[in-house]
Amino acid sequence: MLTHRARSGRVKGCRTGRPLAILCGLLGLMMLSPCHAAETVDPTADVIREKTEQLRHFKTLKIGDANITSPFVLPDFYERREFRLVWQNPAAIDDLLRAIRDSEADGLEPRDYHLASLGSLRRDVEASATPSPELRANFDILLTDALVRLLYHLMFGKVDPERLDSSWNMARETDGHEPELIIQRVQYVLDTNSLYQALDHEKPRHPFYADLKAALAKYRAIKGAGGWPRIPAGPTLKLGMQDARLPLLRRRLVITGDLLASSPDSSWFFDGATEGAVKAFQRRHGFTADGSVGPSTLAALNLPVEERIQQLRVNLERARWVLHNLGSTLIVVNVAAYQAYYMRDGQIVWQGRTMVGKPYRQTPIFKADMTYLVFNPTWTVPPTILAQDYLPTLRQDPGYLSRKGLKVVDRAGRSVNPWQVDWSQYSARHSPYLLRQDPGPKNALGRVKFMFPNDHAVYLHDTPSQALFSRSERAFSSGCIRVENALDLARLLLNDEHAWNPKTIARVLGSGKTRNVLLQEPVPVLLLYWTAWVAADGQVNFRHDLYARDKQVQTGLASSFRFRKRHISPVPAYSPHPTLLEIRDHE
Repeated sequence: MLTHRARSGRVKGCRTGRPLAILCGLLGLMMLSPCHAAETVDPTADVIREKTEQLRHFKTLKIGDANITSPFVLPDFYERREFRLVWQNPAAIDDLLRAIRDSEADGLEPRDYHLASLGSLRRDVEASATPSPELRANFDILLTDALVRLLYHLMFGKVDPERLDSSWNMARETDGHEPELIIQRVQYVLDTNSLYQALDHEKPRHPFYADLKAALAKYRAIKGAGGWPRIPAGPTLKLGMQDARLPLLRRRLVITGDLLASSPDSSWFFDGATEGAVKAFQRRHGFTADGSVGPSTLAALNLPVEERIQQLRVNLERARWVLHNLGSTLIVVNVAAYQAYYMRDGQIVWQGRTMVGKPYRQTPIFKADMTYLVFNPTWTVPPTILAQDYLPTLRQDPGYLSRKGLKVVDRAGRSVNPWQVDWSQYSARHSPYLLRQDPGPKNALGRVKFMFPNDHAVYLHDTPSQALFSRSERAFSSGCIRVENALDLARLLLNDEHAWNPKTIARVLGSGKTRNVLLQEPVPVLLLYWTAWVAADGQVNFRHDLYARDKQVQTGLASSFRFRKRHISPVPAYSPHPTLLEIRDHE
């Protein structure tokens, strides 16, 4: 690419001798000749070059009040275009501005994409018969930066989950979806008036995402209509009572669709219809549906609509992290909702309640492949539980182990008398002994465990404490996930009714012997954290933020734009298939 700009009649490299000087002068005149169109400098391209070079070298560029935050992407992008203008199709500009405005419906912030600055610059461009190169360049660069930002957020989310959780390992695979390919695709469709559709296609295509968007629109409409009334504190409201708060309660339940709207009802009587509506509300919020308005139900009723809107935005962001190309067969555990689902070929074939980690022993959020299951498992007490739950008691009472059905074994697997061990001299990580529980009805893992090898030593398993599944809040474990109806899940995963049916599984369990069984194919397991979603019946569900994670995501959504830990960086020159945008980790 030629960027030569002649400033005198002397050509670089020519000496001052007269014959050579004449020759050099002639060459200089030729280069200045209008006939040499390749040497004609486009003033707007020159401005774009200067600005993108500034961005490349100083990692910063300001256009009006807007900060350009693509120090690698924009210089490479414009250099490959020889710094020509990108946005010369007004329809494409309209599409981009429309997509930016509509990003609010996805729970994003249109201001992150320079909406106000772009509107101002566009008015300036259109108000001038001959916009200056500076003005045209500024508008073009700002449009391109807005596009990069919006694409980045739609594809990967705005908040970096790895900064919030060190166990996160669900970064989106970029093979075939590299940002450069998206940029090139959008550039290609600029002239076909389909930029808006191209951007829309980069959002998660899963119905879960579309349903959350609809819920967000619904709750924003409720806010626009004035929200819902606050119900004063007082005695627990229940069927048959009379209370002056009942008209307010019914009005509150009508607004969110838990009670069908009817003629104004000023009755102070708690009737059956009101009780049914309270039960519907309680089911949507994960409470025991007893139909009574006690302190917990009242607090949920009185939570401002603005907080529910933020909760929906947070979960839309989580959806952008994980709902791209999920696959049709997987197990999903919603930790915050105490629920697990097994999907096969896109259909839910099993679901069950779960118990998850206590707030101080949180179940980690990650992805792994389930490869086998174990019937009649033994249980070896992990180091954390050994340190916090067992060693302090053992130092006072070694007989505690026999009452728990545990035995002591050395590293060779030989049994050891717990009364002969001086437990005070050992820590959990520096002990020659293990605590092990044999298979049986009291085994902590129940009759089957489901193995998806991971660094956290976390897995799904049965439990002898079945009665706890009836509780509405079930954070009882030390990190693993206890599942109800575990044998039904095992039979479905093995997917061989001849070899693994209720009778054959009962025989294996009856033997009391531990047996490992490989799955025919690995099944992805996703441990996720959703505090809002839309159920199959179309009802918006909310859950208590068990591990206090929503606030961090909400803070990230409100922050200024920044590339995540995996940032957009230039591509090595030696790449055989150069890409404009490459995702790399920081050192």
